[in-house]
Amino acid sequence: MTERLRVGVLGGSGSWHSRGLLTALSARGHDVLAIPATRLQSIVDERGDVHVLGADGDELGALDLLVVRGLPRGSLEQVIFRMDALHVLADHGVRCVNRPRAIERTIDKSWTGAVLARAGVPTAPTIVCERYDDAMRAFEQLGGDVVVKPLFGAMGNGIVRLEDRDLAHRAFRALELERTVYYVQRTVAPAGRRDLRALVVAGEIAGAMERVTDSWRANVARGARPRAVALSDDERAVALAASAAVGADVAGVDLLVTPDGKVVVLEVNGIPGWQALQSVCSEDLTARVVAACEALVTA
Repeated sequence: MTERLRVGVLGGSGSWHSRGLLTALSARGHDVLAIPATRLQSIVDERGDVHVLGADGDELGALDLLVVRGLPRGSLEQVIFRMDALHVLADHGVRCVNRPRAIERTIDKSWTGAVLARAGVPTAPTIVCERYDDAMRAFEQLGGDVVVKPLFGAMGNGIVRLEDRDLAHRAFRALELERTVYYVQRTVAPAGRRDLRALVVAGEIAGAMERVTDSWRANVARGARPRAVALSDDERAVALAASAAVGADVAGVDLLVTPDGKVVVLEVNGIPGWQALQSVCSEDLTARVVAACEALVTA
């Protein structure tokens, strides 16, 4: 019999993932609370105690487990405040999945790449800078065929491939007006590539799919077709190493395998979706995540 836990699911309660988690956790006998990320409050009272509250004044520090399912886009202050609240809850002993540090490492693509490289996990050569001139220099240094990504983003939104210097000039000038950071990555998209998404849960591969597409951009949200695959030993090892490097309990690892067999990590998602993978996977992945979360709390 699983110990009854007080569990919060942070994110939009109407999403496919949140609904599934709330249903599965309730079915397991846990006390479950849906928490909108935009309704968090942090309070320092007269005694100097710090409290984090949910939408209805619920004391979130009383939770045993907080499953982070969504941190919506917002201003820099809003994003920082939400992360601060997660750190406070972790300090109060709430087991967060994923931990705040892991989420920070994976929300920021620049930091993700640095962490992976430092851990010896293969990733695509990347230059991150703030000035137009440096971005143009990066375009040349990376071979004149690059992918430009927003530092924070998901599902392929805002990603552009640049193979022409004039196009790079126009794209970088447009980004300059937005006072953005240039995240410029060498394109690793040869013909015959293998685009994979692996779901890592508690240090194990819960499932993997190949994203089949004729485009250089392999996102199911952008029209790629999911197909279940069994990972090779090398692919499995790289996916597990990437998840471990960022300290994630649950992670979506995007891999690209070149025709010569080289495995490269493109991204690690610390708030991963598995709806597309579930459509081609026989195991109940939501149940797998819930079981892993229970084990992490009761270990």
